[in-house]
Amino acid sequence: MDFTASDRISALLPRLRQFVAEEILPLEADPASYDGHENIRLDLRDAVRARARAAGLYAPQMPEARGGLGLTMAEQAAFYEETNRSIFGPSCFNCAAPDDGNMRCLEMTATEDQKRRWLQPIIDGTVNSSFAMTEPHPGGGSDPGMIRTRAERHGSRWRIHGHKWFISGAAVARHFILIARTDPDMGETRRHLTAFLFHADQPGWRIVRRIGNLGPDEHGGVCELEFDGLEIDDGDRLMQVGDGLRLTQIRLGPARLTHCMRWLGLAKRSMEIAKAYVETREGFGLRLSERESVRIKLGEVAHDIQIGRLLTMHAAWKLDQGDLARKEVSSAKIHVADTLHKAVDTAIQLCGARGYSTDTVLEWIYRYARAARLVDGASEVHKMVLARFYEKEGSDYWRWG
Repeated sequence: MDFTASDRISALLPRLRQFVAEEILPLEADPASYDGHENIRLDLRDAVRARARAAGLYAPQMPEARGGLGLTMAEQAAFYEETNRSIFGPSCFNCAAPDDGNMRCLEMTATEDQKRRWLQPIIDGTVNSSFAMTEPHPGGGSDPGMIRTRAERHGSRWRIHGHKWFISGAAVARHFILIARTDPDMGETRRHLTAFLFHADQPGWRIVRRIGNLGPDEHGGVCELEFDGLEIDDGDRLMQVGDGLRLTQIRLGPARLTHCMRWLGLAKRSMEIAKAYVETREGFGLRLSERESVRIKLGEVAHDIQIGRLLTMHAAWKLDQGDLARKEVSSAKIHVADTLHKAVDTAIQLCGARGYSTDTVLEWIYRYARAARLVDGASEVHKMVLARFYEKEGSDYWRWG
């Protein structure tokens, strides 16, 4: 495992860092840059995206033939981390959730016609997208075997009935990926789910509400959806009937890891703000940075961030080798979610009242960070995954190669 940066990413990173510093970071200080849910205004985002595309810094995860950069997962780890030096960064480079995971999933699973109709508009930035899987109890959340939203076949069409909630991005999405049960047997099987594509304008479904939360929100928030006879043509089915669970695994593994990549950028930004403050703030005859207690806090977080980077890069490397990297992704997600919270909490403590105020973005990151231990599988679920691997593999859990 050689984590030396490739020539390609080494050439991109200085340009990317300069773009973030000059084009995006200044926007954070202007209240007019924000929408009503504390994210960058979509019209402003689109203007920055146009400049990012012109600079050759757009859609890093997509093939060059589709207008992207065609980076490997290992290269994306460095790229995504740098984009999230700004809270607005990932969205401006079109590598923010949920579009990021949806684009990756469609590129890997869709037919060429489906890619033309459903994927390319997301890459081009003309539409936002959403992934509709999670359901309220007794439906499926972390356990897809419990999914109850059903798709019933009527000739060449499928009719959808059911209930979804906490669906990221739904309020602004135009293109949706839907996971529904096509096996009427409510028992847990491996072939009970199928994935479908639908457009926001199709009748037979509605957004019940945009669910309020601690925030800030991704564009489109998290929404509750109701399906009451939505009809989907069989040509808009993704993969084969019964392949829905396989598709969720294809999507969610890399998506969890790209969360880690972005969160590491936010953790580093938090410490950057804290470091700048403690190096200038004086009290009782010393700069804060000269106090051993402060230095220990900074050292601990720097240590944890570096562990998170190594876990993330290892998982990215495994994915590049064609491995599902389930253990590695779960380990990275557990650690990086904890590290993000620790980093921003430490930064707020070191910055005092200034960190708690809206004079910095630390309070924004702090609220955002709390979701990290929940989204794309709660930390407890990922620990259960690791326990199952250990029970099965024993000492081979740590094997080389």
